[in-house]
Amino acid sequence: THLSMVWHAGHLGIAYYDTGDSTIYFMPDAPDHENLRLLQRVVDEIGPRSIVTSMKRDENMTRFLEGLGSGNNEVMGRPEVVLFPSVDFGLEISKQRLLSRSFSFIPEPMSPTEKILFLSSIVPFDCPLTVRALGGLLKFLEQKRIGVELEESSVAVPILGFKKFVLVLQIFKSEAHPSVYKLATGLKEGLSLFLWLMRPTRDLSELNARLDVIQFFLQPRNLETAQALHGLLGNIKNVPLILRRMTLSHTKASDWQVLYKTVYSALGLRDTCRALPGSIRLFRDVAQEFTDDLHHIARLVSKVVDFEGSLAENRFIVRPNVDPAIDEKKRKLMGLSDFLTEVARKELETLDNRVPSCSVLYIPLIGFLLSIPRLPFMVDQSDFEIEGLDFMFLSEEKLHYRSARTKELDGMLGDLHCEIRDQEMLLMHELQCQVLSRGGTLGRVLDLAAQLDALLALAGAARDHGYSRPRYSNRGGVRIKDGRHPLMELCARSFVPNSVESDGDLGRVKVLTGPNSSGKSIYLKQVGLITFMALVGSFVPAAEALIGPVDAVFTRMHSRESVSLGLSTFMIDLNQQVAKAVNNATEHSLVLIDEFGKGTNAVDGLALLAAVLRHWVARGPSCPEVFIATNFLSLVQLRLLPPKPLVQYLTMETCEDGEELVFFYQVREGVAGASHASRTAALAGLPAKLIARGEEVSELICSGKPIRPLNPPNKEDQMDKCQALVDKFLTLDLDDPDLDLNGFLSQEVLPVASSVL
Repeated sequence: THLSMVWHAGHLGIAYYDTGDSTIYFMPDAPDHENLRLLQRVVDEIGPRSIVTSMKRDENMTRFLEGLGSGNNEVMGRPEVVLFPSVDFGLEISKQRLLSRSFSFIPEPMSPTEKILFLSSIVPFDCPLTVRALGGLLKFLEQKRIGVELEESSVAVPILGFKKFVLVLQIFKSEAHPSVYKLATGLKEGLSLFLWLMRPTRDLSELNARLDVIQFFLQPRNLETAQALHGLLGNIKNVPLILRRMTLSHTKASDWQVLYKTVYSALGLRDTCRALPGSIRLFRDVAQEFTDDLHHIARLVSKVVDFEGSLAENRFIVRPNVDPAIDEKKRKLMGLSDFLTEVARKELETLDNRVPSCSVLYIPLIGFLLSIPRLPFMVDQSDFEIEGLDFMFLSEEKLHYRSARTKELDGMLGDLHCEIRDQEMLLMHELQCQVLSRGGTLGRVLDLAAQLDALLALAGAARDHGYSRPRYSNRGGVRIKDGRHPLMELCARSFVPNSVESDGDLGRVKVLTGPNSSGKSIYLKQVGLITFMALVGSFVPAAEALIGPVDAVFTRMHSRESVSLGLSTFMIDLNQQVAKAVNNATEHSLVLIDEFGKGTNAVDGLALLAAVLRHWVARGPSCPEVFIATNFLSLVQLRLLPPKPLVQYLTMETCEDGEELVFFYQVREGVAGASHASRTAALAGLPAKLIARGEEVSELICSGKPIRPLNPPNKEDQMDKCQALVDKFLTLDLDDPDLDLNGFLSQEVLPVASSVL
C-alpha cells in the first residue's frame, strides 16, 4: 500500500493505493489530535510502504514523520517518506487530476457532465482534505508508475475502483450498493454495527457516565422525556459548516433559518435538561454549557432576518422596522410601478404620433429606461434614432432609450435595488460577526448534542432488544453470561446464547474447534462485539458482562481468499493481519483469530498456528486474551501446545442422528472428534457422488496409499499425440523468416500439452 495524507487545522484527509486489488481507498475528512493519533492508527492498520505528503507541514507532522519506524512500527519496517511541493496537493489541481483521468470502471460512453456526476457519487468532493490527498496520491502513482515500471509510458497505473476506508470493526461482508451510479465499485456496509464513536475508551468515569444516561432513558417514566429530546435533536443541524461559510462570506439564505432552528432547539434541550437529575454528568453539562449566548443569537437572527423573503428571493432579506433607511428605499421601490406608469403617460404625449404606446422600466445596474415597440419603418439601426432620446439597445422587438426624464429619475432615485442590497449585505456582515464571536459556544452545543443523540439511540436499541448494563473490572479478563450476537440474533429464527469465562490465569487462550457452519465464527464475533460495545459505553446483548481493561482488539475474521504459493505467500498474509497482534498485544489485549492458515499449505499453517500460540502461552501472566477458531484438529491430536492452565479447549456441540448432523450452536469444553466435512458438505448441497469421492480420497491420504484418477488417460493415445507433436517440431525451419513461432506454440503445442498433461 502507498499512503497519501493531508493534515490541516486539526483535520486529516487520507487516501491510499492497494496494489493487491489496484484500488484506491479513502477516508473522509476527520478530526485528529495534534499528536496525530488517528493517523498513527491508520498507519498501523494498513502498514504502508510509502507515505506521500506535502513539503509544507507543521511541527506536529514533522515529528510524526521522524518517529516512523520506531516503537510499534519498527517491526513492520520504516515506510519511505515522499515529499511533494504543496502545489501538487492544491484543491483545484487535485480535482482536475480526478476528473481528467480515464478510469476503467466508468461506463462508456459518458459525457463530461455525466462523468462528473458519476465520480461525485463515489468520491467525497465535499471533503477538501481527502480530495487533496487523492490528488497527491495520483501524482505519486503517475511519477513512480507503481506496478507498471517495466511497461511502456502509454500504460497507466491500473485503478479499478474507489472504496471508502473506515476504522470500524467489520462484522459481515459488504454488499453491492443499489445506486446506479455505484454499480462499478461502490459498496455499502452489510449487516454491520454502526457505532457513534470511532475509537473506544478505557476511561471508566467516561464509560459509566454514558451508561448512566442510557440507564436513565431506559426507565419507563422517562420515555416521554426521551421522545421530547429526540424531537429537539432533529432540528440540530451542521452548524460548523454554516460558520465556515460565514467566515468566507458565502452564507446561503437557508443557513439563517437552519441556524435559528438549531439555536432555538438547543435552548429547548437546555431547559429540558435543567429539569433532569443533576447527578448525571451529561445533563449537568448541557444545563451549564448552553449559555445565554444562545438566547442572544436566537433573538438577533429572528429580529433581523426575514426568513420567508430570504428563501423566496434566495438572498439575505432584512425584516421591516430594522433599518429605517432600508425601509424607506423599499417603500419607494414598492410604489415605483404606479409612479412609472404615470411617467410613461407623460412621455407618450411628447413622442411621435406613430408611436402607439410606451413604458418606463427600472433595470438594476442600468437605471430607468423608456421602452417603445419597434415600428414597421424601423429596419436598420439608423432608423432607431429619435430626436431627444438616446438609443440604448433592442430587445424582444422593443427599443430602449434614455430620455431627459429617465436621466432625471436616475439622479433623483439612484440605483435603489443595488443600494438596498448593499445595505442588507452590510447588516448581514454585522450579524455574521455577532454569530462568529460566539462560535465556541455553538461548537460546544453541537458536541454535547451529538453525545446526547448517540446515547438516546443506544438507549433505544437497549430497550428494543433487551440489552443489559456491563460492569468494568480493574483486573484483566472478559466474563459474559448468555451473550448474544447483536445482529445475528435478529436474522436467525432462534438464537442460542453462549457465555464466556476468561479471567486471571485460567483459560486466557481458548482454542475453539468444531465443524463448519456450527457457529464458531459467530461466537468469536459475538465476544468481540460485546467487548467493543462495552468500551464505547453501550449496553450489551448479554444477561451480564464484566469487562477488564482492554487496550486493543485485534481481529482476523477469515483470511483473504487467495491461491497460496507456499509458506512465503502465507507469511505475507500473516504479517499483514496477525503480526500486529503477535508483536503488539499485551495482557490487556483481546485477540480474535478465525480460520488461521486458511488458503495455505496445511502443514505450514498448522506449524505457524502452533508457534504463535506457544509464543503467547510462554509469556505467562502477560499473555493476551486469545480466542481462536480452527479446523486444525492435529493441533490437539499431536499435542503441539503445552498442557498449561492458560490453554482451554472449546468446541461447538453437535449430535449425530443417523446420517444427519445436528448443530446445537452451544459452546462447551472439549475438542471436536472429527471435522464432519462430508456431512457439512451434504448440508451445503454438494452432490452425493462428489462427497463420496472426497471421502475416498481422504481415506487414501490417511492410509498413505496412492490416489488413482477416476478416468485415467490412455497411455497409447498420449504417446501418439506426443509423437505427432515431435514430428511437427522436427519439420520446423527455424531459419525461415516467415515462421510464426508464437502462433505455432499457441495453436499446436498448448492444445496438445493440455490434453496430455
